[in-house]
Amino acid sequence: MTNKALRVSAVVLSITLHMPLLAQAKVSPEEAAKLGTVLTPFGAERQGDAAKGIPDWEGGLKELPSGYKGAGSFHVDPFPDEKPLRVIDSQNMANDVGNLSPGVQALLKSYPSTFKIPVYPSHRSAAAPEDIYRNTRRNAETATLVEGGNGLSGAYAGIPFPIPGDGHEAIWNHITRWQGRYIDEIANTAQVTTSGQYSLIRERMEMLSNYYDPSKSVNELGNVLQNFMSELLPPSREAGRKLLVRDFINQVEEPRAAWVYMAGQRRVRRAPTLAYDTPNDGIYADDTDMFNGATDRYDWKLIGKQALVVPYHNYAMEQAGLPLEKLIMPGHLNPEFTRWEMHRVWVVEATLRSGSRHVHAKRRFYLDEDSWYALMVENYDSRGSLWHVNLAFSKNAYDVPVITPVNVVYHDLNARTYTAIGLRNNEKTPRQFPSSAPPAGYWTPATLRRTGTQ
Repeated sequence: MTNKALRVSAVVLSITLHMPLLAQAKVSPEEAAKLGTVLTPFGAERQGDAAKGIPDWEGGLKELPSGYKGAGSFHVDPFPDEKPLRVIDSQNMANDVGNLSPGVQALLKSYPSTFKIPVYPSHRSAAAPEDIYRNTRRNAETATLVEGGNGLSGAYAGIPFPIPGDGHEAIWNHITRWQGRYIDEIANTAQVTTSGQYSLIRERMEMLSNYYDPSKSVNELGNVLQNFMSELLPPSREAGRKLLVRDFINQVEEPRAAWVYMAGQRRVRRAPTLAYDTPNDGIYADDTDMFNGATDRYDWKLIGKQALVVPYHNYAMEQAGLPLEKLIMPGHLNPEFTRWEMHRVWVVEATLRSGSRHVHAKRRFYLDEDSWYALMVENYDSRGSLWHVNLAFSKNAYDVPVITPVNVVYHDLNARTYTAIGLRNNEKTPRQFPSSAPPAGYWTPATLRRTGTQ
């Protein structure tokens, strides 16, 4: 194919990808063959957008940056000498209105003197192991949604719908995206008042992805998507509380299962309501990880793709020893430590189904085209008013490699408060991705009781 023909094909592909698509169960072998050619292995457009400052994808970040000390140490910034191209604030935001989501515009207007967006050069650093790419290529031709869309079939260890046909498929790409096989971390959650005062919850969290288990196959997953376990640590008020959550691939067959251990009671009990809009440590249950759990209470629409300024490569806010008093301020985190870049995102809108209940009547998700991570979410109340704006300040954990959150911040525009999750500055290590994980028997209610404390 000539260069001219290739450019024409890329333009046609771009137009097609920017249009809302009808639902499709699988793609043809011819469509799937675009993965790794005009599309990246995860389904993003390889070609950039020079007018927007978005580069071509050339395989992601391929080398560990100088100064990185290896697994267990904080990641160093791969772009340490870069300066902002511009800083967007409430006074000049009109110049960038087409590059800003409604939620980000609302934050600029809500905090006109303090909320700012330093825009840096864009880098498409996202990458994943080769086996994940191979599985994604296979999933494109085999994965389907189960009846009603609340689960998957025929997908394993990769993005299930790299060429999505509708919003339901796109949000499942976020839910099942590559996050690493095993995560182990100690981090803090700050619930911040209007004055900037805050209380901390310190917690150890572990996540084991059964879906990405390299020793299994699509027929050996036992319907388990992942297991999540957490324990509140001192000085948290409820130190010793432990939680186990098990999510399933086909949630029609098996809804989420959860158990909680209360140190004072010395017993484990089921937690059947830990889903949807159940309040959980300053946020709602399905806000965790920007969105998780069952999808059945919403109708999902794929709006299309858009180039927007989004949080990306936020190494500065995770630097070891950075005092939380410098990072946390009234209304939002300190913009001095944030980094934003121009990237293309899939825009997915969820509307509450008739007869279903949830505090959020409408939700809009902005999924990074390179990683499928929901970098920004807007949640609306029953009157149609924007209520919560959630931002995932991400980075590339290049030793894995994976796009992963540094801090996730949930802003309440009405109360003018926020919750920041993932604060690790005062911890010895960042989020870890160990090569070995506890065995299957560890992820059981019996472990909560056996390892629990009074």
